[in-house]
Amino acid sequence: DASLAEVNSFSPSVPISPTSMINQYKFEDGPELRDLFITVDDPESHITAIETFITYRVVTKTTRGEFDSSEYEVRRRYQDFLWLKSKLEEAHPTLIIPPLPEKFIMKGMVERFSDEFIETRRKALHKFLNRIADHPTLTFNEDFKIFLTAQAWELSSHKKQGPGLLSRMGQTVRAVASSVRGAVKNRPEMFIEMNNYMETFSQKINLLDKIAHRIYKEEREYFNEMKEYGPIHTLWSASEEDIAESLKGIASCIDRCCRATERRMAGLSEHLLPILHEYVLYSEILMGVLKRRDQIQGELDSKVDALASKKTEKDLFSEEIGKLEDKVERANKALKADWDRWKQNMQWDMRSTFTNVAEDNLRYYEE
Repeated sequence: DASLAEVNSFSPSVPISPTSMINQYKFEDGPELRDLFITVDDPESHITAIETFITYRVVTKTTRGEFDSSEYEVRRRYQDFLWLKSKLEEAHPTLIIPPLPEKFIMKGMVERFSDEFIETRRKALHKFLNRIADHPTLTFNEDFKIFLTAQAWELSSHKKQGPGLLSRMGQTVRAVASSVRGAVKNRPEMFIEMNNYMETFSQKINLLDKIAHRIYKEEREYFNEMKEYGPIHTLWSASEEDIAESLKGIASCIDRCCRATERRMAGLSEHLLPILHEYVLYSEILMGVLKRRDQIQGELDSKVDALASKKTEKDLFSEEIGKLEDKVERANKALKADWDRWKQNMQWDMRSTFTNVAEDNLRYYEE
């Protein structure tokens, strides 16, 4: 990239600082007209005879006419967010639904129900709802509106109106049946390219995720060693009068390095790890969306094959094929539009994430 080459061609006469370097990489994020603002905050622990769980306050402010009020405040637990995600996937099978954090923390980073875990989850849930609010289609979903506005008993009542067990089993059986029909014969080139892109993206983002966790682990081990190493020099200075001042100076230096490393770890856990892991989850979601699009295409292909082999019922088959063709076209258009939005957001997130990490590293080494 020529622009990056220019940025890296530093002149010796120009002072280099984190700000001057980083500003050359940043690009403007144009303001958008928004009419729905959502905040997730104030986590509360609830302990019952059978379970312990956390609820979060969800505050919504809006100027939309379809809402009865301009402001709502409700409390939601993680299971409610899971329900919303499943309803969005059910209503919009070929749209890219934002990921939720997993139910249990992975890789032993923090303990469940610790303050750090709860805060990490709160941020992820806040981002989940705001990504939906910013989506041109998902933001107008009726279940999303109910999630934001209904009190706990109203939401519980609404959940019970969903499809019954037999209906859900039927959907599962159909999904499994369609997934084993084999490769789609007439998959458009655009979706072949998407599939290839996601396979490569999935491999690379998973590798980046592993590397980032390894870096964080090494930083934490280094930090713990320095915490023990500094006081040793202070104790040593008490028994070595001739070099006491030098030893105290080293102890002070180690202490400053320790604090700088702690800030660097905080930057990694805030700027890098959550974003990379979010896109690990996104890669799984994208592969699922592409499979669901293929299932619709496969259903159309099977009907076309059936029509070609049958001489009777041609009118009935032609009508079904027409409906399936419309369904495939709608699915293709929805996924294509969402794909473009997702790639743009992903590139922005990755660039800003690595820019923040670079800025933190520059500051760390200067300190």
